[in-house]
Amino acid sequence: MPDTMTQPMGSDRRRGTLLVVDDEPEILTALEDLFEEDFRVHAARSGAEGLEILRRAPDVDVIISDQRMPGMTGDAFLAQAREISQAEALLLTGYAELDAVISAVNKGRIAFYAPKPWDPEGLRSMVLSAMERHRLARALETERALLRGLLDASSDPLSFKDRNGRFIRLNAAKAEALGGTVESLLGQRESTLLPPEAAAALVMAEQEVMQSGQGTDQTGLAAGEAGSRWVRVQRLPIPGRDGHATHLATIEHDLTEQRMLEERLRQAEKMQALGTMAGGVAHDFNNLLTAILGSLDLLLQSGTHDARGEMLLKTAITAAERGSALTRRLLSFSRKRELQLRPADLNRMVQEMDGLLSRSLGEQVTVRHALGEHLWPALADQEQFALGLLNLCINSRDAMPDGGVITLSTRNVSVAEEEVPDLHPGDYVVLGVADTGTGMPPEVMAKAFEPFFTTKEVGKGTGLGLSMVYGLARQSGGTVTLDSRPGEGTLVEVYLPRSDWSGASSQVPEGQAPACHSCRVLVVDDDAAVRGITTTFLNELGHSTLEAADGAAALALLEAGEQVDLLVTDVAMPGISGAELATRVRARWPEMPVLLLTGYADPAMQSDGFPVLRKPFRQTELARQVAAVLRRG
Repeated sequence: MPDTMTQPMGSDRRRGTLLVVDDEPEILTALEDLFEEDFRVHAARSGAEGLEILRRAPDVDVIISDQRMPGMTGDAFLAQAREISQAEALLLTGYAELDAVISAVNKGRIAFYAPKPWDPEGLRSMVLSAMERHRLARALETERALLRGLLDASSDPLSFKDRNGRFIRLNAAKAEALGGTVESLLGQRESTLLPPEAAAALVMAEQEVMQSGQGTDQTGLAAGEAGSRWVRVQRLPIPGRDGHATHLATIEHDLTEQRMLEERLRQAEKMQALGTMAGGVAHDFNNLLTAILGSLDLLLQSGTHDARGEMLLKTAITAAERGSALTRRLLSFSRKRELQLRPADLNRMVQEMDGLLSRSLGEQVTVRHALGEHLWPALADQEQFALGLLNLCINSRDAMPDGGVITLSTRNVSVAEEEVPDLHPGDYVVLGVADTGTGMPPEVMAKAFEPFFTTKEVGKGTGLGLSMVYGLARQSGGTVTLDSRPGEGTLVEVYLPRSDWSGASSQVPEGQAPACHSCRVLVVDDDAAVRGITTTFLNELGHSTLEAADGAAALALLEAGEQVDLLVTDVAMPGISGAELATRVRARWPEMPVLLLTGYADPAMQSDGFPVLRKPFRQTELARQVAAVLRRG
C-alpha cells in the first residue's frame, strides 16, 4: 500500500500527524478510519517504509506500529525511528510478547502498549494522550532553547532565582560580574557574595518584588572592580499556578556609557549656551568700551588738562584697554573672534617662551620639556596660542602653592572615531601641560571650562584662562581634555589639527597714503555713543561725515543721491544687519568702499571681501584701516 494521508479537516494547527505501520492492509485501513478526524494520517506497510516517511515528514506527533512484520519487527523499527524523530510511540501486537514490549520500551521508548484486537475508544484515548505529551514536550524544549539562547546571547547580566534567592539559572555575564562561573554559582544566594550593606539592600529589594508581585525598575550606582558604574536593574516576579510569585527574574543593563554620552551632550549644550551669552555680553561691552576709550582718547589729545589730569586719563585708558582684553578672552571662548590660523611649530614656540615663563612663574616652579621628535606643524593662531600656554602654566603654578614641576610635552597623534570626546578623527598635534599640584575633584573638573568659574580667591583670577584655551582650541578645529585627581596633579592636553596648509599673510599694508585726504564717510551704527565717537574720530582726521542709526536709514540717504566716498557700518544692528547692508551697497554701488565695525569679527564675514575693524578701537587704528580701505577702493 502506498503512503497515504487523509485530507485535512478543520484547522490543521489543531490536528496532529500520525504514522501507522502494519503489514496488513485491512489494519491500516481500520486505523486510518479511526483517526482521520483528529489526525493527518501517514500509512506504511513496513518498518523501512515508515522510516522513509519519517525522514520526509519530521513533524509526526505519534507512531503506531505493529510488532510482527516481515523484514523488521516493531521494536526494531521504533528503535531506529527514535534516532530521527521525537514522536511518541505506541506498539500494537496480537501476541503476548513480553520481550518485545520490554525491547520497545528500552529502545523505542514507547509510551503505550495495546493488544490486538484493540478497543477503539481506548486506543483513541491512548493516541490523543500521546499527542498531547508530544506537544507539551516540544513546547517545553522550545522554551528551554529560547531561555538558553537568551542567557547565552545577552551581554547584560541575567538571572533567575527561587523564592529563597538561590540562583536556578544565570548567564555568563552575571557570573562574571560576581567573580564566578555559571556552574559554581547555581544554588547560591547572591547576597552571600556581596558586602553587608549591599547584601541587605538586595534582599530587601527582592523581598519587595516577591511579596507585592509587582516588578521594579531601578537605576543607580554600583561599585565594581573597575570603579563605580551606572546600572539599571529590572526585577520581575514569575507567578506559579496559584498566581503568587514563586521565582524572580533579574535583568541588569550597564548605563555608564549612555550616562557619559548624555553628560557630554548636556555639557556641550551648556558650553554652547554660555558661548552665546559670552559673545553677546562681549559685543555690548565692546560698544561701551568704544565710547569710553574713544572719549578718553579725544580728551587726552585735546591738551586742555594739567599733568595730574593727563595721568588720570592715561590710567582710565589703561583700565579700558584691560576691559578690552577681557572681552577678547570672552570672544575666544564663544568662538566669535577671528583667529589668524597658520602652520606653527609648537616645539619652537614652547622653547621660545622659556624666558617669559621663568619670569612669570617664579623660582619655586621648575619647567621641564618632553617635546616629541619630528613633530607635525599644527594649525594655530601663534599669538593666541602663546597667551593660552601662559594661562595654563599660571593655573598650574597657582595649583602648587609650595612650588613644584610643570612639564610641557608635545606629541603627534592620530585620533580614531570617538576616541577623544567631541573630536573628529584625523591627525593632531597635542600640547600637554602637566603639574604636580593639588589636583581637582570631579565636581570642579565638570565646571573647569566654564567662563568666570574659578576656585581662586576673589581678585586673584577671572576664571577665563581655561575657558579661553578651550574656545581657541575648538575654533581651531581641535579640543581640550582634562585629567586630574585630588592630590595627584593635573594634565591639560590641547589638541590642534595637523596643518597641511600654508598661505600668505592677509594683513593690510600700512604706511601708504589713502586715495583721498578728505572724504565723505557715511557712519551707520544703532548705538548713538559709538556712532558719535566714530564720527568725531573721522572728523578730526579731516573727513566729513553723515550719520544713520540703522541700515534702512543709510540706504535711504544713498538712494536720495547723497555723495558718499566710504561706508563705515556696525555689523550687529536690528533690522538690516551691517553685513546685509554692505552686500546691498556693493550690488547697487559696486565702487563704494565698505568698512565693517564689530565686536565679533566673525571670519565668515571676511569671506565676502569686506575688511573688518574690531571694537573697541583707537583713533590711530581707525585711521589706518580707513586709509587702507580707501586705497583699495
